[in-house]
Amino acid sequence: MTPLSRREFAQLATATATATAALPPPATPMTTESIPPPDYRIAHGRIRHSVMGWCFNPLPTPQLIDACHRMGMTAMEGIDASHYPRLLELGMKPSLVGSHGFKDGPANRANHASCLAKLRTGLELAAKFGAAGVITFTGMREAGLSDAAMEDNCVACWKELVSEAEKKGVNLCLEHLNSRDASHPMKGHPGYFGDDLARCVRLIERVGSPRFKLLFDIYHVQIMHGDVIRHLRSHRDVIGHLHTAGVPGRGELDAHQELNYPAIMRAVLELGYPGYVAHEFIPTWTDSLAALRHGVRVCDV
Repeated sequence: MTPLSRREFAQLATATATATAALPPPATPMTTESIPPPDYRIAHGRIRHSVMGWCFNPLPTPQLIDACHRMGMTAMEGIDASHYPRLLELGMKPSLVGSHGFKDGPANRANHASCLAKLRTGLELAAKFGAAGVITFTGMREAGLSDAAMEDNCVACWKELVSEAEKKGVNLCLEHLNSRDASHPMKGHPGYFGDDLARCVRLIERVGSPRFKLLFDIYHVQIMHGDVIRHLRSHRDVIGHLHTAGVPGRGELDAHQELNYPAIMRAVLELGYPGYVAHEFIPTWTDSLAALRHGVRVCDV
């Protein structure tokens, strides 16, 4: 390319500034017309919607519960168990119960006693309040342990417990997480052992129970593997729970992210998936409940 003279550079800069000024302003997250009103209710109901409560902090949990109930949602998760009785009063239930965290998981045998205790507590709560599942994680990679050793550790821990899940009729759901996004502690988890979908499925197959399932988080799968609909179809037999969020950024399911959620939800219905779809995006809109209503409507296919 021929170097520009100072005069040519100044003329180009002026033309660029003029053209930029003529462009329309950046799109806002959603126009007023596209946001469902406060009295919005789920229209089709073929998707079983839930929501991950922690994403909406600092909104008080009772306010979030009431908003979900008004929409016609039948379940919630990621809220303190002290709120479960209120869910039952409203004809709702917890869709997924917590247990141990994603850092201190069974990949390290030193965590087994703690993981088993917390998973058993989760199973008791799930059985009491009608939850379909209890979440579990592999934990982080451990220095000095091979992948094979960490897989063996995970399988040994879960096999010790899975018969209890079978007796209670509750799924243990292993969540696949991305290890790529280091921008925020809840947008990605560098060092997480279960960051490969094939590894998670292999672990599930090794446990060998119809009550040990995959938590297929669409956000994390997109970041680590892409090709979401094909992966849903490939692993349909082991999927026990679904999470949503926009990619990149884990924000709303709007036009500023790359996933086509209506198409994904139609694929979910075609597969005959019977479980919950829990919205786990972190709202960026000023009105977080408007963001939730929008996300629910996007997925109500």
